[in-house]
Amino acid sequence: MELKVGLLGGGSWGTTVASLVSRNAPIKIWARDSETVSDINNDHRNSKYLPDIKLPPALTATSEIGEAVSGADVLVMGIPSSNFRAVLEEAKQYLRPWVPVISLTKGLELATGMRMTEVIEEVLPGHPVGVLTGPNLAREIMAGQAAASVISMEDEIIVKQLQQLFHSGLFRVYTNTDLLGCELGGVLKNIIAIAVGMGDGLGAGDNTRSALITRGLAEITRLGVAMGGKPETFAGLTGMGDMIATCTSPLSRNRHVGVELGKGRHIDEIIADMHMVAEGVKSAPTVIALARKYGVEMPIAEDVFEVTKGKRSAVRAFRGLVNQSAGAESDAG
Repeated sequence: MELKVGLLGGGSWGTTVASLVSRNAPIKIWARDSETVSDINNDHRNSKYLPDIKLPPALTATSEIGEAVSGADVLVMGIPSSNFRAVLEEAKQYLRPWVPVISLTKGLELATGMRMTEVIEEVLPGHPVGVLTGPNLAREIMAGQAAASVISMEDEIIVKQLQQLFHSGLFRVYTNTDLLGCELGGVLKNIIAIAVGMGDGLGAGDNTRSALITRGLAEITRLGVAMGGKPETFAGLTGMGDMIATCTSPLSRNRHVGVELGKGRHIDEIIADMHMVAEGVKSAPTVIALARKYGVEMPIAEDVFEVTKGKRSAVRAFRGLVNQSAGAESDAG
């Protein structure tokens, strides 16, 4: 039976995933912006988020959320964490029972500290939940470059069925049943990417960058394992893989924020100039709260949090990181 897919969110990654899925199944993308909907339907483009990229003719869009949700056998959520719950509540009335809900969002809910799959479980009890996550830069994938991702759900049978839905050409999709670990890897690496960007903005070299990425990976692994994730998950695509892409690519939003902070710009000014969301900025307070709750030391994340809140300059924070006393590599600091 051919599955029908509804995807909520007309941003760059939502549009990219919808384009990939359209090769395997009928899909309808919902966007609140009527201009984006018209652009996708009439010109096969999303000029706002993916300029100069042609979208598949099979991909159609709507500004009526019920139209995207009511007939869906699978619902995909490409909504930023700040609006995720509200859009899910809006979609709830149209969604049939037991339809799997897959999150694309690499963030935490600020008010509750919940992961997006936890929000789904709370708003839509009884629906199987999962995430599609990994080192996936939308522009590269839309340009036809090879990439790998992970579909993660706790149910081994459903996750294997959905794997075929997202797997497309050079976009390879692996499965993993460590839902918590996969989801946290995608969330936590954004904060490390801001730190790496700060170093790049301040003129740091490759040695510094590799040290920050490696120590950052140690930080997120400590927290992830303390919360119940598997250590090996953080060494895979959703941990180390996503970290490398986000920390080194000029296409990375979170790295861009860090670079601009390193140049001395204020966080509010940087965010105002962006029309895409840098989830690391929004997640930083929640990640620090989780680190304290679980008794995990995260000095890099702490410094990013201080800078994004305007409590410390990037120069001071970065100087503190590189001057930090070093113990055994396996230690927490």
